[in-house]
Amino acid sequence: MFHGSDFPTTLDEQVFNDWLEAGRNSKLSYTYMLIIWDELDSKYLPVYAEAREKIQTYERYPGASSNESLIAAYDLYSESKVA
Repeated sequence: MFHGSDFPTTLDEQVFNDWLEAGRNSKLSYTYMLIIWDELDSKYLPVYAEAREKIQTYERYPGASSNESLIAAYDLYSESKVA
């Protein structure tokens, strides 16, 4: 996932699916999964959110002012990308 020059590196699809499953199985009632690029560690991280408003707290890659950039956001249950 995330192939091309617009992304820092690719993400293994099985890792992505594992993250979706972990979010759905959480005891907290998460609805969204954000894929974050951590510039310091040079890796993708999942961030789970209950409300859509949390998506707005991250800037889109590239050009973020912090070391974390939002790459994409997904609905945990429909697995569709959230605009």
